This record gives sequence, structure tokens and C-alpha cells, in this order.
Amino acid sequence: MDSKTAEKYVKAGKILGSVQKKARKSAVADKKLLDIALVVEKAVKDLSEGKAKLAFPVNLSLNEAAAHYTPGTGDETVLGKNDVLKIDIGVHIDGFIADGSFTVNPSNEWANLIEASELALENALSIAKLGLEIGKIGTEIEKTIKGKGFKPVQNLTGHGLEQYVQHAAPGIPNIENNDTRKLEDGQAYAFEPFATDGEGIVREGAQSEIFAVEEARLIRNNHARNVLEFILENYNTLPFAERWIADGLKMSEFQRKIGLRELLKAKCIKAFPVLKEEQGKMVSQAENSIIIHEGKVIKLIK
Repeated sequence: MDSKTAEKYVKAGKILGSVQKKARKSAVADKKLLDIALVVEKAVKDLSEGKAKLAFPVNLSLNEAAAHYTPGTGDETVLGKNDVLKIDIGVHIDGFIADGSFTVNPSNEWANLIEASELALENALSIAKLGLEIGKIGTEIEKTIKGKGFKPVQNLTGHGLEQYVQHAAPGIPNIENNDTRKLEDGQAYAFEPFATDGEGIVREGAQSEIFAVEEARLIRNNHARNVLEFILENYNTLPFAERWIADGLKMSEFQRKIGLRELLKAKCIKAFPVLKEEQGKMVSQAENSIIIHEGKVIKLIK
């Protein structure tokens, strides 16, 4: 990683920190999730003067939904006072991504659950250093969350970050394992603990509003070609929301749905289903990103 790349990561993190503050103020009881998402998207553009972009659709996952929920066009879901809302935002500059998340609960009924994931993140970051075995991060996260009386979500992980790749190797575990790979110089990583009062396993739901290009290839259907060209021009290989297509591409809902269906069928794009814990259980999330540059660990969101 050269100095210019490191600088882009740091700038993306600074912008993300400011966007998170806007998101926290917006996430109040009885507000529509769609309105919160629009606040975040506008903030990225305004606070960076157009120099940064969203790395993926803002994830606004409620209660047992741990990840991958973003409101669709016309979504009427509102944030209830007892809801647990995970707000996961990514910002990139020229594809270099800062990824961060936090959890809100307007009533503070689930403050202890939120504290479990936040403390796990804090403790994991505190031990991060060049050459640290990745498995030791998972050990620290699991120990912290269990110490608060909850379980880590074992099949969700942190991850590496690469240019225009939001989830790159290696996975950063949230449980103790024997991964002896080490944190390396010149690399970017996201630490991402999830805590739950459920079983500690998430499963795919039926709903998908988030997609990403899997393999660009020639396709016959005109609607599909138009959608794919728009995606590649605007989002490269990064995830996008269906509502972004609706807002940015002049076609009917029917044409858009046909286009996306054909792209999925041809495996040009992939879907990200909502990931859920047991119904009625709660999940909290905390996340920050780091780079290791010239042997020094730099936290991107201050």
C-alpha cells in the first residue's frame, strides 16, 4: 500500500465518521427506514463534496435481521422505540473502502446487548498489531461478548478490504478458532462483532434488495443489458440497491424487474438475502476498519 492509497482510506474513514453522526441523529423512533437511508446517502455526497461514494447500500437491519436489509422503493417500515437497528455504512474513494457500523435502540431496553458488541470491537481493536494471528481476534471477541451474557454470531465475520471489493480475504472471526494467518502490512481490514440473545447462527431469508455484479457477460435481453451497463458504469463490482436502479435508470418497474431477473438467471449478478437470527431474538453489531501502513495500525473511524 503506497501513501496515496493509505490517504484515500483515511479520508474515506473521516467522511464515514461524519456520516455516522448524521445517521445517529436521524435514527429516531417512528421514522421510516427509507428516510434514514436517504439521509445517509445524501450525507455521503454532501460531506465529501461528491468526492466519495457509498461502497454498498446502507444496511438498516432490524431486530433478528443481522445484515443485508436495505429499504426498497416505497418501503413503509418504521423504527419502533424498542427495535434494535443495525446501521452499516461503507464509504469509498476510488474504490478504497472504509466500512463501519453501529446499533441503536431508542428505548435503551437493549443497551447491554449493544454494549456487548461495542466492547468486543473496542477490545479487538486494542490488540490489533502487525503480525497478530487472526484467530486471536476471534478469541477476544467471543470472550468479551460471552462475558456480557450473550453469544457472538459465529457464522458472520469481519473481513479484508480491497479496491472495489467490500468483502475480501481473510475473514476475521467472531469466535475462537485456530486461524494462524497474520495481520499484514499494506492491508485493510474490517473488524465486525455481532452479539445476540439467540443461538448465534444466522440464516438466509427470502428477501433481497441488494445485488452485485458476479460476472459481466453478453446477454440478449435488452432490459437486462441496459441494467447491467448502468450497474457497471456506476457501481463497478460493489453492491447496489434495486431502488438505486429505479432512481437512476429510465425504465418501468416491469422492465427493471425483468432485467434483474434475467441477470440473476444468467449469473451476471448475485443477490444478498437478508441474514436472520431466530425470530424474536435480537442482534447488535459494531464495526470499524483499520489499515496497516508502514507497520502502524491506523483506525479509520475515529
